[in-house]
This record gives sequence, C-alpha cells and structure tokens, in this order.
Amino acid sequence: MNSRPDTGASDQEGSTTSARPRVVVALVPVVITLVILVGGIGVLEYPAELMLVFAAVVFTVFAACHGIGLDRVLADMGAKIKRALPGILILLSIGMLIGTWMAAGTIPLMIDYGLELIDPSYLYVLSFLVTAIVATFTGTSWGAAGTIGVALLGVATTMDISPAITAGAVVSGAYFGDKLSPLSDTTNMSSLAAGANLYEHIRHMLYTAVPSSVVATVVFLLAGLPIDAGSVDLQVIDSTAAEVRGLFTLSPVLLLPPAVVLAGSIMRKPPLVVLFVSAMTAIVLAVLVQGFSPAEAFAAAVSGFTTDMLPGDVSNTLAELLDRGGLQAMYSSAFFVFCAFFFAAALENSGVLRLLLSRLIDRLRSTGGLVTTTLLSGFAVINGTSNALVTYFLINDLYGTAFARRNLHPVNLSRSMEDSVTITEVLMPWTVSGVFFASTLGVANFDFLPWAVFCWSGIVFSALLAFLSPVTRGFGIRLREPDTGAEPARS
Repeated sequence: MNSRPDTGASDQEGSTTSARPRVVVALVPVVITLVILVGGIGVLEYPAELMLVFAAVVFTVFAACHGIGLDRVLADMGAKIKRALPGILILLSIGMLIGTWMAAGTIPLMIDYGLELIDPSYLYVLSFLVTAIVATFTGTSWGAAGTIGVALLGVATTMDISPAITAGAVVSGAYFGDKLSPLSDTTNMSSLAAGANLYEHIRHMLYTAVPSSVVATVVFLLAGLPIDAGSVDLQVIDSTAAEVRGLFTLSPVLLLPPAVVLAGSIMRKPPLVVLFVSAMTAIVLAVLVQGFSPAEAFAAAVSGFTTDMLPGDVSNTLAELLDRGGLQAMYSSAFFVFCAFFFAAALENSGVLRLLLSRLIDRLRSTGGLVTTTLLSGFAVINGTSNALVTYFLINDLYGTAFARRNLHPVNLSRSMEDSVTITEVLMPWTVSGVFFASTLGVANFDFLPWAVFCWSGIVFSALLAFLSPVTRGFGIRLREPDTGAEPARS
C-alpha cells in the first residue's frame, strides 16, 4: 500500500537547462531558499505554503535566466500533479478513514484499551513497537500514524504524558515499517531505482535498521521509566475511560475496519479500494452499533467527527481527543502538495542540484566519503523536492556510476536512499510528509524531531558503517566483483 503521495517524477528531461549556470552563481538561489524555508517556516513560523511559493519563484527566476521559461516549469508541475493524483486521493482517504473510525467507535475503543492496559511508564516504547508492527504489516507509515498513532496520542494526552515524545515514538515506528516492509511503495521504488533485488535490499537495510531500532527502543524505555504511575492522575484516566464507554458502544467488532486495512494490504489490493472499503465498513458500524444516522456518519467522513453528534455533554478533554478527521481536514495538506510540486518543478528545471552535486562526486576518494555524500545529498534533495521517487532516480543518476566503480553492490546505494530520503522527509515542516504527520498527530515537526530517533539515526549508522569498513573488513558493506558480478563470501 502506498504510504505517502510519492509520485512519478517530472521526468529527467525537465531537469536540464539550456545554459549551465556556474557553481558560484548556482549557490545564490540555494542560499536564498534556505533562508526562506528555515527562517520563514522554522524560525518565524510563517505559513509553509507561502514560503514554498516564494522559494519556487526564486528558482523559477533562476531557470528563466538560463533559458527555461515559466511555461516549462508550470508544465512540469502539471505533470507532477497528474501523477500525484493517486497519492492525493490516498491523503484525502486517510482523513475520511479517521472521521469514520471515530464515528464507528474504532478509535475510541483503541483509546479505551490503551487507558486500561498500558502502563504510563511504557507508553513511549509501546507506541514505537506497536506502530512499527502495524506499519510493517500494512506498508504504510501514513495509515499507521493516522489510525493507531492518533489513538496513542489520545492515550498520552489523557495521561498527561509528553505528546512530543509520544509523537516521536509513533513517527519512528511508522517509518520502521515504511523502510522495511515489502508492501511499502518507497521500499519497492528505492530498490528499483538502484537496480537492487527487493528482498536483498531489505536484508541489507537490517545493518542500519536493527541498531537504529535498538537505540530507539532504549531511548523510549529510558524516557518512560521516570514516569511514576502513581503520579499520573488515575481519576482523570478512569473518568475519561468511563466517559468513552458511556458515549460509545464498545466491542471487539469495532476492530473490523482496521482488519479490512490489514487484510487488504497483505493481499496487495489497491490502496484506495482498501481505504474506501474500510471507511464504508466503519460507516455501517457507526449506524448499526453506535446508532448514528446515515447523514451523521457521512458527515463524519466528509467534515470530520465532532462530539456534537453525541448525546449529552462531553468533557473538553474528550472533545479534544475525538474532534478530528474528515476529507475537509486534509484539504490544506492537499493544497500543500500543489505548492510543493511547484517548488519541485522550479528546482529541477533550474538545474542547480544536478550541477552542485555532480561537482562533489569528482572529489570523493573513499567509501565513507561516497556513502556520506550520498546520504547528505538524499536528505537535501528530498527536502527540496518533497518527492521520494524524483529523489531516488536523481540520486541514482548522480551516484550510481560512482558506486559501481568502487565495486559496491547496488544494495548499498538503495540503503543509502532509504536512510537519507524515506525516513527523514517527515522531520521537516515544509515537506508533504512533514505536514501530514504534524497535522494528523497535532504535534509540530520540530517538537517531535529530537524524539524521532529511528528517523535520524539511520543516517548516522549508515555513515558509520561506511567509514569503519576498512577497520571492520567491510561489515555491512556489500561488494561485487567488477568482472563477473559474483558476490564475495562475506557481507
């Protein structure tokens, strides 16, 4: 199942310019853009959409100065949006899913289970592990965060436990599955772009995924141990749980909608079909089990669930947990996709990234330097394009030959893509994934960034393996024979 709106690239012909800019000149729009994005969004907290448009204008002007007009940029933007349509529909469908799961009582049931079963001291580590399991089985980080992640944030809010750490644990778990699941679109596309076998690619990623997940588990465990269960206001927890049970009819049958998603993902059914069937299942449950009218259930799907639909008064705490979801809640994120693709089209047509990154390759003399430069380039490009598929193929174009010349197997390149592209995009507030997770979980990107341990430690371990390979005799670095392609005995 698609985990995010990764779309087809504007294709490589759109990334060239008729006149190659000089390196020093090419740095000018890069510096201006960094000031706009980091300063405007991160520091001054201006609207990310408008900052992206400003940055896109900078690169559009730069492209125009080198022979590429606005018409070409807009044409490439249109091509991206056309290819992005399935991803945008998935984005909207997840909003519908959250609204209908609320109305059905599915997410309230998960919150009730969490309040009853989870020890506050282990909430963080369980948030990581449970979300990782769901994301691995479904192959979708977005779906895992939008369902079980929302429920876990609800539990944390009720227990008065840090939402930033909980969100970091949810994000880490979601991207564990997005990175390692054979059902994930990013896992499939990164291996395809690098020319690596899918399952060899997944096995090779264990060298960085295992230590990253171990570190994340330890961090979340240690972060939760100081929480004294006795200091948690059990009266608030008990009253919230009792209120949930009083407002909803709770039973295991309400787990049917997530079961539909899980089964559909395992059977590799089209994501849109699976999400729609799950939402329709939830609507039926909302009517038959919860007693909502069809009009109310449909309203939850479109405009989101609100506690005004429930009989009697609802506490502010519970209203804060349950008032969410709906197609309309995702409109701003969908609009952000349009702004992001305008920026991506302008960036590609300017030719700046290709020029700057290609110059770096000539100066690389070691495996550690090559892998680290690839990692940093992937991180930079995904934060510039917000499109993983574009980034994968661009990074392969730039570094594929260099990896081959050093007799490095393609799985090294595909792993570098995952560690620098797939699992880091969510960290920045101006990317599509960043906007989705921040808006869905209700926690700002820079608040959960330090706690998204799995997402930033992948780059660290990937670079360490490469730099230490001369000492460790190539541990975690897979070679290939340049003439026969035969694999060496060691990994």
